Amino acid sequence: MPFPFQALVFDLDGTLIDSALDMTRVLNRTLAEFGRPALTEAQVRTMVGDGSAMLVRQAFAATGAPLGDEAVQPVLRHYLDTYYDDAEPPVLYAGVAETLAALAGRGVRLGLCTNKPERITRKLLGILGLEGLFGAVAGGDTLAVKKPDGRHLTWVLERLDALMPAGAVSARAAMVGDNANDVKAARSAGVPVVAMSYGYPRMPVEELGADMILDRFADLPDGLLRLAAAD
Repeated sequence: MPFPFQALVFDLDGTLIDSALDMTRVLNRTLAEFGRPALTEAQVRTMVGDGSAMLVRQAFAATGAPLGDEAVQPVLRHYLDTYYDDAEPPVLYAGVAETLAALAGRGVRLGLCTNKPERITRKLLGILGLEGLFGAVAGGDTLAVKKPDGRHLTWVLERLDALMPAGAVSARAAMVGDNANDVKAARSAGVPVVAMSYGYPRMPVEELGADMILDRFADLPDGLLRLAAAD
């Protein structure tokens, strides 16, 4: 029996990788460079999901005077340029690598739609050995829009669609994420959405409005089967 979804698009931070520790370390290095105090990982977790520029703005607002528009660019450049000066690899959530490989093995086309900058996203995928699994990748700076704008997700789906028979992907696709931006983008693009409960939702995950909530990434294939059967 063919898998009911021919394309799946994933968020990155809080869905595939637990990146809060990485971002805290890099962000604190940038804060120190510009004379600001450090943030805790718990503080940074509440700031994840809207892209690097917003993360930097929130971090500086939390540690003193907010950044003006002209001051943002040099700070953001330092953050991005030093993101992987460390040798410590990012942390995949349990079951992610095996589940993605199993889905790809069943012929499902996989895409990535994240508000993290594209060059950092692609570097992360390379470090994790996942780059070959994704047929389309959109970072927060790939287009003129980003999540929660549905066009960010639609762009990924269109590129996955080109890998399949005409019209197949758009009719049988789903989004997998962890926060309100993912749910809003999926709703705008007209596809169902699964929320992972362990990410960075910034609100009770039950209030996100997802079609399904899962606690373990390894449960995703069975969850998607149940979601398709409920249609």
